Amino acid sequence: MGKREDLIAQYADDLKNKCGMTPDMDLLTKVTIGCGPAIYNADASTVAGSQPDELETVKNNFLIKKLGLSDSPALMDAIKSVIETYGQSERNKYRAVIYYMLTKHFNKEAVYG
Repeated sequence: MGKREDLIAQYADDLKNKCGMTPDMDLLTKVTIGCGPAIYNADASTVAGSQPDELETVKNNFLIKKLGLSDSPALMDAIKSVIETYGQSERNKYRAVIYYMLTKHFNKEAVYG
């Protein structure tokens, strides 16, 4: 397996064991590919759930630009809810896992169709 497949397996494991979800592997793969080279960078591959500017970046660059959602307080609520599901104390909150859960939360799987 290649590096990307290894990471996707890691993300699927996190979804199962840390978030209590059964991952849709096709969607998870597409979300991971959508993250681009960021998944290979230790800093860029994770989301700092306690940093407000990091959460704003997720909101603006992913929810608004990628998923096409309109800005509203519901977006930040969803981000916080996903981080809560992942586990506030979880050190490595992978960007691809967060994006996957947000895509599912807003029923925006068609974006990756």
